[in-house]
Amino acid sequence: MLSHLLLRNRSFRLFFIGRSLSLIGDAVIPTALALAVLRATGSASALALVLGCAMGTRLLLLPLGGVVGDRFNARTVALTADVVRCVTQLFVGVQLLGGDPHLWHIALAEAVGGAASAFAMPTLSPLVTGTVGAKDRHAANALLGVVRSGSRVGGPALAGLLVLAAGPGWAFVLDGVSFAVSACLLAAVRIHRPAEEPSDEPAARRSLRKDLVEGWHEVRSRDWYWTSLVAHSAWNGAAAVLTTLGPVIAVEELGGEGTWIAIVQAGAFGLLGGSLLAGRARPKRPILAANLGLATYALPLALLAAEAPTPAVIAAYALAQAGLGFLSPIWETSVQAAIPSGSLARVTSYDWLLSLAAMPLAYVLGPLAADAWGTATPLWIAAAVVGVVCAGTAAVPGVRRFGVSDSGGRAAQAAPGDTGLSKKVSSDTVA
Repeated sequence: MLSHLLLRNRSFRLFFIGRSLSLIGDAVIPTALALAVLRATGSASALALVLGCAMGTRLLLLPLGGVVGDRFNARTVALTADVVRCVTQLFVGVQLLGGDPHLWHIALAEAVGGAASAFAMPTLSPLVTGTVGAKDRHAANALLGVVRSGSRVGGPALAGLLVLAAGPGWAFVLDGVSFAVSACLLAAVRIHRPAEEPSDEPAARRSLRKDLVEGWHEVRSRDWYWTSLVAHSAWNGAAAVLTTLGPVIAVEELGGEGTWIAIVQAGAFGLLGGSLLAGRARPKRPILAANLGLATYALPLALLAAEAPTPAVIAAYALAQAGLGFLSPIWETSVQAAIPSGSLARVTSYDWLLSLAAMPLAYVLGPLAADAWGTATPLWIAAAVVGVVCAGTAAVPGVRRFGVSDSGGRAAQAAPGDTGLSKKVSSDTVA
């Protein structure tokens, strides 16, 4: 019922539809890209190169994207990024449909697309806070989480249908069209800027370095925030280890490719289930609950390392992904309530940067450790790290004290140096 009321809000409805189309388009790309590169080159290293180009530019430019998102209108930044990504995906699609794709063309296009995503990702929270009031943000984030999870469920199937019926090029064309439609819808969105305390100097006169430093200060001054980001980074590193070694164990020890497909699909449904649960849940200690949910990722890692029965691995992976689905709306709502709107894009960019930083390293170290000591060893290590780090955030005072007050829409959290009294931060005011 609440989702119907939210969608009556014209600006949020347009933003939500555009975001949904982009997510669906993006969900088909991993499968299509893998098949396209392997068909063109037959090389896993070539696929790693293309993925590395996209990830590298994204991580490199994320802090700059956060600064731009705070200095300028978030809608304009997101719209421009959508236009750039539309062009890059259509370019790759045309290359593939032409029948003679060049690897460096695809790698360059994905690098440009990764750069554009570095500017688009930090705008998500400002777009949510700019289109809905504080009391509706949890429902809005949960609704977006359900679409994100649902696209991961249906994306691979849609990609497979497109690839088998018409070739991988059409998957990229679909993604490009989705970005074009999203840009058109964003052009009609009206963003409301929350009222803030006046700044000492206009944004245009501030240096890039000062903006970066101020954004970082917002992160490190909150113990619940930066320790949670360490946990999120550990989770992503562990996920990279499982992604690289899990298929090997599934194929060689657990029954073949069908087993790995079953594990991945169960995870996608678990992700959707966790997102649906987050839409209804109102935990008294949201950050603590969300981080403890992430700690369940230790289960599928440990079971794969122990070569447990396939049904146990499938169930454990579904549970672990449900923890991720539960985290996303809870975390985003908490951050949007606690972080000043003028710093939200920069803080979000650091969030993405620190959360994703461990993945490239884990992609490299996981297989190296498996070659040296066997696949079980890196899986056991990843299970221990993600379990201890995520559950260990319960020892952080700010994580335990961060809560949602009875009035709704306000996050109560203790800042460093507080004398036991909670600081309440609200972003209800709309200009």
